[in-house]
Amino acid sequence: MDKLSLKIAFPMILAGLFIIITFVALDYEKIEWSFYIVFFILAIYTFFFGFLTGQRFVSPIKKLIERATNLAEGDLSARIYLENSKDEFGQLAQVFNKIAEELEKSQTETKETERSVNVKVKARTQALEEVINSLEQKIRNRSLELEKIVGESEKLRDQAKTREAEMEGLKKELSELKTKIKK
Repeated sequence: MDKLSLKIAFPMILAGLFIIITFVALDYEKIEWSFYIVFFILAIYTFFFGFLTGQRFVSPIKKLIERATNLAEGDLSARIYLENSKDEFGQLAQVFNKIAEELEKSQTETKETERSVNVKVKARTQALEEVINSLEQKIRNRSLELEKIVGESEKLRDQAKTREAEMEGLKKELSELKTKIKK
């Protein structure tokens, strides 16, 4: 038997025994043997009544503790169903179920929000990746164009040097021809 059952049953048993002993003490000399048999039956009844009453009070509390532990461990589907209980235990069970339901709803909403945010982030990330890829391709294309332009400018520079060298050669020939003509 649990501590809580004993805490409930023990005072009831003591009260029952106190009442029986009080009756015995009031009329002690006129008591017959049949009274002792009745007294013994009443004592046994008091013990059983006390223990059963203790169990009746403890059973819903045990269920509540068990479900509260399950809820604390993350099982948001934990609920308490007390059969035909319209007393305070039934009200407590209803409040507990309402709390568990609200927690479960809150967690579901959080997961839905998280899922929605993840979808939006993935879509935005994909769009940004497409922009980045497009920019990288444009940079590659521009780099190729610039390399072509640099290559062409080097060819033109080489041609210009060649032409310049040819012009220098022609200038020398021209100046030599002028000197020959003047002579």
